Amino acid sequence: MSTPAEPAPFAFPHRHLLGIEGLSAAEIEGLLAAAEDAVALSRQVEKKRSTLRGRTQVNLFFENSTRTQSSFEIAGKRLGADVMNMSVGNSSMKKGETVLDTAATLNAMRPDIIVVRHHAAGAVALLAQKVDCSVVNAGDGAHEHPTQALLDALTILRAKGRIAGLVVAICGDVLHSRVARSNIILLNALGAQVRVVAPSTLLPTGIERLGVEVFRTMREGLAGADVVMMLRLQLERMNGSFVPSVKEYFKHFGLDGAKLAYARPDAVVMHPGPMNRGVEIASEVADGPRSLIRDQVEMGVAVRMAVLETLARHLPNA
Repeated sequence: MSTPAEPAPFAFPHRHLLGIEGLSAAEIEGLLAAAEDAVALSRQVEKKRSTLRGRTQVNLFFENSTRTQSSFEIAGKRLGADVMNMSVGNSSMKKGETVLDTAATLNAMRPDIIVVRHHAAGAVALLAQKVDCSVVNAGDGAHEHPTQALLDALTILRAKGRIAGLVVAICGDVLHSRVARSNIILLNALGAQVRVVAPSTLLPTGIERLGVEVFRTMREGLAGADVVMMLRLQLERMNGSFVPSVKEYFKHFGLDGAKLAYARPDAVVMHPGPMNRGVEIASEVADGPRSLIRDQVEMGVAVRMAVLETLARHLPNA
């Protein structure tokens, strides 16, 4: 089987990908189309393309994330890049170096693309101002996780054939979720009807201003939904008690077969992972025929390949 040709370029004037906010619908659709090409490439025996041959990609993760870091690493290697994963445990940040010092040090090594995850909202954008290369936000605090939103959109598109007009219910810990914020912005841009479903303690103040409908029960929030997107309960980000107990949380907001029955009969189920079974989602649903959770993982590599290829067009001598 022949290697698919490189995707056709589309207008993308941004040197970095720091968030979904600020992207036009056409730019989002261009990235999704490019990701479709990457899916075809990834399903072949020969999975490599030379778009990033000779380029250096640094994955700089200040938060642990085996799934996302591995996905970016595979994506870069399939495009021919030299990929380095920077270990936070051995980094100078542990010795008191600031983000800006780290940026200056990395810049001197002349990477072409840096993929950054940081626990503080805005840290990735700050770093991007201090380096000469392209920067991809792999998640910053509760701000944005743009490639997760793109891979979720690609998964929905492949399952449903469209996004415009779909009812998408985002359920769970919206308060601490960068995934929710990026998905809300993207799905609204492409014409979906977006709902958030959570207890009041896990909803940000003023969430309605992002253009969502707010529900505080699964029965009401899932009624007629085409897509049910569950969120991880982020206990590590909680200072204080936001839920009575995980058992009580699952009883009211965990997705099981009974609650899924409120949605449309052909509704699909998603979760960005890692899943907490019996907390946000029951195994019968996570492993059931309507689950797209494994598809999301595959689409993650494809979307990251598309993002890296697109940003590479802005690199010197590209």
